[in-house]
Amino acid sequence: MNTKELITKIPELNSYKRFGRVKRVVGLMIESQGPESAIGDVCKIHIRKGKSGSQIIKAEVVGFQHDMVLLMPYSTISDIAPGSLVEGTGEALKVKIGKGLIGSVLDSLGNPLDGSDLPKGLSSTSVENMPPNPLTRPTISEPLEVGVRAIDTMLTIGKGQRVGIFAGSGVGKSTLLGMIARNTKADINIIALIGERGREVREFIERDLGPEGLSRSIVIAATSDQPALMRIKGAFTATAIAEYFRDQGMNVMLMMDSVTRVAMAQREVGLAVGEPPATKGYTPSVFAILPKLLERTGTNHLGTITAFYTVLVDGDDMNEPIADTTRGILDGHIVLDREIANRGQYPAINILKSVSRLMNHLAENGHKESANKIRNLLSTYEKSEDLINIGAYKKGTSPEIDEAILYFPSILSFLKQGTHEPISQKQSIEQLINLANKGGF
Repeated sequence: MNTKELITKIPELNSYKRFGRVKRVVGLMIESQGPESAIGDVCKIHIRKGKSGSQIIKAEVVGFQHDMVLLMPYSTISDIAPGSLVEGTGEALKVKIGKGLIGSVLDSLGNPLDGSDLPKGLSSTSVENMPPNPLTRPTISEPLEVGVRAIDTMLTIGKGQRVGIFAGSGVGKSTLLGMIARNTKADINIIALIGERGREVREFIERDLGPEGLSRSIVIAATSDQPALMRIKGAFTATAIAEYFRDQGMNVMLMMDSVTRVAMAQREVGLAVGEPPATKGYTPSVFAILPKLLERTGTNHLGTITAFYTVLVDGDDMNEPIADTTRGILDGHIVLDREIANRGQYPAINILKSVSRLMNHLAENGHKESANKIRNLLSTYEKSEDLINIGAYKKGTSPEIDEAILYFPSILSFLKQGTHEPISQKQSIEQLINLANKGGF
């Protein structure tokens, strides 16, 4: 921008600073008399802390009550006192984005978790963006290799597809995400760890992701001890970073663990603001924020974001409110089954309960026919499993059940895969076709 352009911008600058004062703190909520602001604006709360002088706590405007501004902080509120100065910025939260972040682990505000400085040459962007116009979204027509045999063959994923991974706790969600991050053919991985235990963040990075996966990933971590707003912003920051790389023409892989904890954080915010609890205590804003977040991924005219969102299902109940809502928004769901995990089959994907809504448009005829045959054999075996296990079924009674019993051990072996056992999609499909035609692979 040259000098003349800068001079013309001067009249547009807002030279006023707007201030308010903290009047009350109730639970997670800070009530302030002023400043003039809008929903989503970031404010700076100036606090005095010992001899070190004034420090700043950032907070966000989440609502209004009478003439009070309702704020929620991005950090702890222990040092905020009545009369603390509140400075309005007039801007929503922005983060720094660029290729220099690849290989980094960031917090929800885009700052490196290891305390290092951000690299130079980054650009600034808002974390709150609108989803692409539906008419500008290209259709999904190209499969994406994720390197997990059960998914590449039985639940083929396309570039720009959004899929939910539904599971209870301890069934292998993080391990599956690590496998996908290491093996996928996407250009870059954006991984959001929302509401995780602090111990699990480093474990995921070192064990599940590994140096190979981290070298082509950006990780955003918001642990369970952080304020609700930080957990929500972690999801929005990760999505904004993914959007930046999509607009560079890349095929981006976004993995979020988990969208359920984003919903729980929004419930905390909603209840603190005064929203009435609705289904199972979730406030109406929860069901408004989910499509707003999930619809931002997918395709646009520049690139793609293929997204995997993990969903915690309480008590393995697939019909609980968050699981039911996300399943209706996304383009497919992968169900991890505790019973399958208990018998030592990993990844513990229940093929019969899982579906990719785009597989019929992405897979070739031979691939689809083989996958359908394996599904039918699994379904037949599952329906007759009790009779087979107690010895009540006599061989020769049903040709379909006989064939299912014959194929079952080979199908189980095919669906198993070691966590560090990479395999290409082409090899996986060849093995599937051999299994369907010959009973082995």
